[in-house]
Amino acid sequence: MATKTEKTKEQRIKSEKSRLKKIFKDLDENKKNLVTPLIEKAAFMSVELDDLQEIIEQDGWTSEYKNGENQYGTKKSPEADTYIALSKNYAAVIKQLTDLVPAAKRKESRLEALRDE
Repeated sequence: MATKTEKTKEQRIKSEKSRLKKIFKDLDENKKNLVTPLIEKAAFMSVELDDLQEIIEQDGWTSEYKNGENQYGTKKSPEADTYIALSKNYAAVIKQLTDLVPAAKRKESRLEALRDE
């Protein structure tokens, strides 16, 4: 049985860009020009969030620290801080992208999603 090869980060970002571009392929040319940089940012953030999530699942949300000679404790890990900030930014970019889709198309997509369930 062949083993699944891991994609590089660049390949995963490219795949996510392609997926998002398909979603927004029916937009007029002006909106596509607005959407393209947002899609690139969203694709990058999505892959980074996946990577950070793996690290957090493996290592947890907290990390231990030693501050000085006798001061120990736990704090939120740097990955957790980055994940939280990046997820907020990702949500904002996705909202911007969604708002560029005409309302009729958004409604149609929701109906299709409900039918698929």
